[in-house]
Amino acid sequence: MVDARDLVEFASDAAFAVDENSRIVAWSSRADDLLGYAPSEVIGRHCYDVIEAILPSGEQLCTPKCEGAKCFQRDQPFAVPACKLRGKDGQWISAIFGTLVIPREAGARSKSASTAIVFLRKASMAPHQPRVSRTLRVFTLGRFSLAVGQHGLVIETWKRRQAVTLLKYLVAFQGRPVRRERLCDLLWPEADEAKAWGRLRVTLSFLRHQLRAAGMPKDIVETVDKSYVLRRDSVWVDAVEFEKLVSEAAAAAREGRAEQALLLFEDARRLYRGDYLEEDLYTEWCAEERQRLREVYLEMLAGLADCYAAGGRFAEAAQVCRTALCCDPCRESFLRSVLRHLVALGRPDWAEADYRHWQRVIIEHVGGELTAETEQLHQELIEKANAAVSDGKSTQSAQSSTIASTRGDRRQHE
Repeated sequence: MVDARDLVEFASDAAFAVDENSRIVAWSSRADDLLGYAPSEVIGRHCYDVIEAILPSGEQLCTPKCEGAKCFQRDQPFAVPACKLRGKDGQWISAIFGTLVIPREAGARSKSASTAIVFLRKASMAPHQPRVSRTLRVFTLGRFSLAVGQHGLVIETWKRRQAVTLLKYLVAFQGRPVRRERLCDLLWPEADEAKAWGRLRVTLSFLRHQLRAAGMPKDIVETVDKSYVLRRDSVWVDAVEFEKLVSEAAAAAREGRAEQALLLFEDARRLYRGDYLEEDLYTEWCAEERQRLREVYLEMLAGLADCYAAGGRFAEAAQVCRTALCCDPCRESFLRSVLRHLVALGRPDWAEADYRHWQRVIIEHVGGELTAETEQLHQELIEKANAAVSDGKSTQSAQSSTIASTRGDRRQHE
C-alpha cells in the first residue's frame, strides 16, 4: 500500500496528498513553509478550501469539480503552468504545480487511501511549462469569465465586444442550435438583414479565432445549416455543474445519505459566486434564467441548512438561513428556521435580535409586515425558552435550599 505521508515528506517540493473526496490526508513540512499551514490545520479539509488557487486572470482554479479532480478520477496526472496560491497570511504566491496519481490497479490504493499527490513550486523555480488539458471552462455565476485548460482568457481586451455577447448566448442554449436570424436580432436589432448577417460572420470569425488561439478545436462553434451551436463535449459550464450538484445533494438527502448530501450541498454553494450573468442585469434574454437559478440557489441553501441542523450544527444552519434572507428578505420560512436553530442552540436572545432585525428590514425596505405564522412561532419559541429558563432557576433554587438544609442538619448533629 502506498504511504502518502512518506511520499509527501520526502519530496523536494512542497507537497500534499488528497483522497477521492479531495480531502487532504497528508501535508509536508515544505508545504507548511510555503503556505504557512501546519498539518493539523489542513488535514481533513478540502484542498480547494486551503489552496484557493486562481489563474493569472483572477479566475478560480480550485473548485469542487475542477479539472484536477476530474483528472484524478480518471487516474490521469494534472499540471498547471501558472497560478497564484493564497497563503495563510493572505498573501498571494505565484506558483505552478504538478501531480503524481496513485493508480487503483494491483491494490496500490485502497478506497480510503490517497488518490493523488500535488507538488507545489514557486514560479521562479519552475524549470519548464508542463502540458495542460484543453477544456473551455465558462463561468456564468457572478462575473462572466472564461478559462481554457487552466489559462484564463482576458476577454475584457477583446476588440469586438459583441463576440462576448454571442458566446454568452450560445452558452445559454447549452448545446442547442441557434438560428442566425435570432442572433442577428439579438446583436443588431436595428440593422437590416444583409448588414446584420455580414456583421455576424465577422463576429463569429473573431470568436473562433480567439478560442483557437487559446487552444480550443476549430469546430468548437459548429455551423449546422443556418444555425450555430457550442459543442458541449468541449465545454464545462459552472451553472450546469451547480444544478447537477444540487440535484445529487437533494437525492442523497431523500435517501438518508446525510454526509454525502452535506458535501454535495457545500460543493454547490462554492460554485454559486453570484447571480447568473450579473453584469447583464437589465438584459431581458437572460433575466428568466437568472431568476430560475436564484430559486435553485435558495433551495440549495434550505437543504444545506437542514443538513447542518440534522447534525446539531445549529449556528451554521442559522448563518446559512441569514444568507438566504439577505438574498430575499421576504422568504420568511428562512427567518422561522433562524429562530428555531438559535433557540435549539440555547440562544433565545440571539433569536430575538434576529427577529427584530428582519422585522425592521421588511417594514422599512420591503414595505410589508411579518406574517401571522412567523409572529406566532416567534411568540411560542420565546415563551418556551423563557419557561425553560424559569424552570432552570426554580430547580437551582430548590437544589440550593436542599444543600442549605443539609448543612444545617450537619451542624445540629455536630
